[in-house]
Amino acid sequence: MPYLRHAPIAPPRATRSRALASMTHHKADLFKTIPHVRVAMAAIQPLWFLTGNNGKLKEAQRILGPLGFDVKALEINGQIPEVIEPQAAILEEIALSKLTQAREILNAIGKGDDAVMVEDAGLFINSFDGFPGVYSSYVHSTIGSEGILRLMNNNGDRRAEFRALATLWDGKKIHIGSGTCPGHIADSQISGNGFGYDPIFIPCDLDSNGEPLEFGTVGMISTDGIPFGGISIEDKEKFSHRRRALQALILSLGRPSA
Repeated sequence: MPYLRHAPIAPPRATRSRALASMTHHKADLFKTIPHVRVAMAAIQPLWFLTGNNGKLKEAQRILGPLGFDVKALEINGQIPEVIEPQAAILEEIALSKLTQAREILNAIGKGDDAVMVEDAGLFINSFDGFPGVYSSYVHSTIGSEGILRLMNNNGDRRAEFRALATLWDGKKIHIGSGTCPGHIADSQISGNGFGYDPIFIPCDLDSNGEPLEFGTVGMISTDGIPFGGISIEDKEKFSHRRRALQALILSLGRPSA
């Protein structure tokens, strides 16, 4: 059995809003502020992604593919290799430990010069002191989104945020990128798209530049109070903590090595 479980995907709160469809941005716009990256990543480069979450894989392919990365799941004989889940309190420690193990796996199969990436994410709920946090995958596999809603019954503070930490070995050095998506936990679950905690997480509105606003502030881009699970994947990516973490990686890759 592959060790990886679906990590809580996640996103923050919305109040009122403007129609997401009218605010659709072209993917090229995501990188218009970092044109040098396109030049640096012109050649197609294999990038192995250690994940058992197909949603994460597709998001990475959509974001990193146009920059010259051929993103594929790291598998051995069609199976995701098992790695030790480190007991750590912060996402960075967990991701770096898994990245080290992923590099060892690539070395063992003669692909040690290839790039490899690991990403960890979690849902951090304010009133629970950040729980489930780094244990989000385990908690989701045991009590699910329904369990979180039960725990939050009659809880007045429903603020939460998704956090993502992406680590990438490019064959020479390690790059780290982090991203967050503030929001709140819905009162009920919604069916539709997404995975993990998407059915219960409502992201905060965004300003005209696509940056998150304070909880309760009405912005130019919003889900109209609909959880991630009820909107399209394309619209979700506007708010995505994972997209922000990958963009931070892109910036790191675009800088000259020290």
